Formats: sequence, structure tokens, C-alpha cells
Amino acid sequence: MQQLLQDMIGVTNDFLWSKLLVIMLVCLGLYFTFKSKFVQIRMLKEMVRVLMEGKTGSKDTISPFQAFCIGMAARVGTGNITGIAIAIALGGPGAVFWMWIIAIIGAASSFVESTLAQVYKVKDQNGFRGGPSYYMEKGLNKRWMGVLFAILITLSFGLVFNAVHSNTITLAFENSFGTDRLTLGIIMTIAFAAIIFGGVKRIAKMAEYKVMFLAVLYIGVALFIVLTNITKLPEVLSLIVKNAFGIDQAVGGTLGAAIMHGVKRGLFSNEAGMGSAPNVAATATTSHPVKQGLIQAFGVLTDTFIICTSTAFIILFSDAYKQPGLNGVVLTQASLSEHIGSWASGCLAIFVFLFGFGSLIGNYYYGETNIRFLHGSKAWLMLYRISVFAMILFGSVAKVQLVWDMADLFMGFMVVVNLIAILLLSKVAFAALNDYIKQKKVGKDPVFYKDSLKDIKNIENIECWEHSSSPLKKVDIV
Repeated sequence: MQQLLQDMIGVTNDFLWSKLLVIMLVCLGLYFTFKSKFVQIRMLKEMVRVLMEGKTGSKDTISPFQAFCIGMAARVGTGNITGIAIAIALGGPGAVFWMWIIAIIGAASSFVESTLAQVYKVKDQNGFRGGPSYYMEKGLNKRWMGVLFAILITLSFGLVFNAVHSNTITLAFENSFGTDRLTLGIIMTIAFAAIIFGGVKRIAKMAEYKVMFLAVLYIGVALFIVLTNITKLPEVLSLIVKNAFGIDQAVGGTLGAAIMHGVKRGLFSNEAGMGSAPNVAATATTSHPVKQGLIQAFGVLTDTFIICTSTAFIILFSDAYKQPGLNGVVLTQASLSEHIGSWASGCLAIFVFLFGFGSLIGNYYYGETNIRFLHGSKAWLMLYRISVFAMILFGSVAKVQLVWDMADLFMGFMVVVNLIAILLLSKVAFAALNDYIKQKKVGKDPVFYKDSLKDIKNIENIECWEHSSSPLKKVDIV
């Protein structure tokens, strides 16, 4: 019976992740790109500006930069080490080119969903919260849709994927240092509990430090490898481009393989359009929803063009990818060993820990904000936290394939639900973008009020953007 269930889930996952979701994510990403007039390219300079502007904020609020860091902490996970290696092993060096293309396309989807999360966010005693569940309920007047999404993201990200990350971390340490997996799992759970019981502000602070430290450390290693092999850079870039168009096929084979694996791994790494990052985008205190939309779109570009490309260069500047049988983290490990010596195994285990532990925190918060959407009681939140602790411990010592396959299934349905919602609500994001650009043209620092969306349905459900002179009930203005 279990084998039959696993086979059915496997077939469904193959259809979802190899066909339906790739088509939906690419097509909607292109639609949002053209409708926004290539916002992810023409406003790149503005993305950097608002990100730097967002570094400052009250100690009692989540700054736009901290929200960016929470999203990056979850987005930048073990997939940046193993996923890119898999893409190169199966699709050849050309997969990297298509990974870059899909990041540019996906950044538009990320802009739309994160702007919507800001527009429809709500205020509670801890600050702001929001995400797909909230814009489904308030923007579409479909609470059932929000409930469905909340359940799916809590099961997949909040519980099962945290077990996956825990499993990856403890395996890496066991292989590199001989560390007892249960002992490390207990230590991780205690450290994790200390952070999450401090609330979203402590999560934000930890994510801010982690992302900054990780950026310096991992990118520094990749930069060192590029600089010490700088004469190979034109050759590697040429290899990527030629392989991407089938001109010079290398390991991995066909043009179709390069496109498919580049697109799939790019989408899964940057999470654009998947409905995860908007949960943290909503927590930021900012003057205009578009600012956080731009910041999260920049996060997609940063994840792919900096972090994922770092892994790609580490691999392609070596000869390890030409060796048959090497895949995933083993390929990355072999490539690092070629560059920096035999101690690469331990170095990579540390990177896996930094990537993975940050993902535990980010994924947890995705679940927390959706638990609060489903039911605001402290009992439900405590039950969720205990469940997360249990899954981290479980993942540290075991691996059950059916559980992971079910997580992929839940996440696949979650993405479908979110893509439908952001397509139906995209005109709200574009109206907000037009309002932002209009204010910028007259030299203003854009400030948003829901009055500017007067032609949008369900405007009365927008809670946090009342104009001070509005006759409607006054709420806190960000």
C-alpha cells in the first residue's frame, strides 16, 4: 500500500515539477515582465537604493533590509550548493545560462507577489504580518483559498523541509567530522528554539547577521577561486553560452537537458512566484509597498547571479564536473578539493550548516505567520513550534523518502494556488507601481495610501494604508 502511494505521489510530482509548474512559472514571469515594462531591469538602480535606505529603522520594527535578509536566509539554502551541482551534472554548463535567464524573468513574479503582500498586510501586537493567505482572503475575498495555502506552506516549508535541511546538515557533519547526528540535532534544536521564542524581531536580527556573514564567507571563497584562475574566465563564460545553445555540448548532453535543468534549478533556488518570500516581505515597515517589492525582486537576482553563480564557478573552474558519476554535494566537494585542498570537506560542511540553519529559521517563519492566519491562539502556535522541534530532531537522524515526496507534492499545489492568486491580483501591484513611479517623477519619496487604488475591487479590505484624512476608520500608517 505504501509503495502504491509513493508511486502515485511520484507520478504526480513528476507532472507538477517537470511540466505544469515550469510552464506556469515561466509564462507568468514573462507576462509580469512585459506588463511591468521590465521593472526588474529598468529599476535595478532603484532596487539597490531602497535596499540601502531600508537598512535603518526603529528597533521596534522590522526594517526593509531585515525583511530582505529573512527572505534571503530561507531562499539561500542547501540547494545553492547541491542544486546547482545537479543542474550542471545533468544539464551541462549551459544550464547556468538558463538559470540566469529564469532569474531575470522570475524577478518580475517576485515583485508582484511581494508588493501584494505589503498592500494586504495586517497589523498585530508584534508588528506586521501577511503573505499569500492574506492577499487571497482580502484581495480576492476567498478565505478558503487562503486557508488551503496556509495549510500547504505550513506542512511543506514549516515542517517537512525543515527536516530535510536538518538531515542535510547532520549528514554533512557526520561525513566530514564524524559528528553524532542526534547530538548535533539536539544542539540545533536548542539553538533554533532560543531564536524563535524571541519573536520575529530576533529572527530578523539573526537573519541579518547570517546573510551578511554568509555573503562575505561563501562569495569570498568563490572570488578567490575566480581570481586565482582568472585566465580561465573567458573560457568558462564561453563554455556556458555555447553549451546553452547546443553549440558545444559538454557533460550532461543535450540542449533540452541544459534548458530544463537550468530552468528547474533556477526556479527552485530563487523561489520567485512560489508564495514563500511574500510572508516575510509583509513584515517590513516601509512607506510604499513597491519598495519591498523591488527589494524582494533584487533578492531573486542576488540569489542567482551571486550565490548560485559562485557555486557554478567553483565547479566549472575545476575539471570535476567532467568526471562521470559525480553529482550534487559530492561534485561541489570534489571541485572545492581541487581548488583549496583536502580540507574542503570540512569547509563545505560549515557552508552547508550556515545555509541550512538559516533556512530553518526562514522556513519556520513561513509557517508561523500562516498558523496565525489560521488561528490566532497561543496554543496553536505552541503546538506548531513543538512540531517543528520534533521534525528537526527527526530529520537529523532519519530519512524517509515518502515524507520528502509528500512535501514536494504539498509545495507543488501551494505554488499553483499562489500563481493563480497573483495573476488575478496583478493589476493591484501594477497600479501601485504606477503610483510609485508617478511620485518619483515629481521628486517625492513615494508614500502610499489605498486611495490611489480607488478603481480596485475590495479596497475596503486594505487595512494598513489608510489616508490620514480618510473618513474610514483610521489605523496605523507605516
